[in-house]
Amino acid sequence: MLTAALREDCPVEDAVVTDWLDWPGLADIAPISIDELVPAGARAVVVAPHPDDEVLALGGLLAQLAAQAREICIVAVTDGIASSSETRHWPPDPRARMLPVESRRALHRLGVVDDPVRLGFPDGSLNILRRMLAERLQPLLGPNDVVFTTWRMDGPPDHEAAGHACAFAAARCGARLVETPVRAWHWAAPGDARLPWRRARRLPLDASALDRKRKALEAFEARLQTVPSIIGDPNLCNSAVTRAAWPFEVMFT
Repeated sequence: MLTAALREDCPVEDAVVTDWLDWPGLADIAPISIDELVPAGARAVVVAPHPDDEVLALGGLLAQLAAQAREICIVAVTDGIASSSETRHWPPDPRARMLPVESRRALHRLGVVDDPVRLGFPDGSLNILRRMLAERLQPLLGPNDVVFTTWRMDGPPDHEAAGHACAFAAARCGARLVETPVRAWHWAAPGDARLPWRRARRLPLDASALDRKRKALEAFEARLQTVPSIIGDPNLCNSAVTRAAWPFEVMFT
């Protein structure tokens, strides 16, 4: 069971995340500090395949970096339009306008002042455009960057494509790559051997960062609404929000 020191600040769990919090291996993940992740003089570059991925996975990290006035660059690969076009309640045009606005509002609540670099790739098509994405990312990166993105085996094709493209671009530029599980928390079982636990590190979030992250999650007002969808729900499910509000973040270094 997760140690009291880690679990005491967790929100009320639901059925999806309770098992994770009870898994002893979660507390055994080696902790890592901000300075170890992003050394002095380095820039944190967060590459998000969809609006909200950067907040769900790394909102606490971003809040702590912003509080230290560290250099941050957010790269928004897509605007998350494709999933919304398949819902009954969100026509494509209004939805396309709202997602970047919600994402920017969330980043502002984390203390990130600069607007994201928007690449404008089509949502749902990154797998076939992976090489092109790597080519677009490469000139944006430098050898002093630490590149954070979604794990290459996270599940959703866009998440995996972003991970592969970032790995290629970072290797070409000499940048360091850090991957984050986002959807894997919801399809994998605690201790699942398919996840690279030996590379896992746990970043504790201080009270201020945790508060900022939870408020940033609330910025996705439209996505927090529970409306039925035909194919693929663009909304943030309770499990995703609950898991993202834990007082720590896990990443694969």
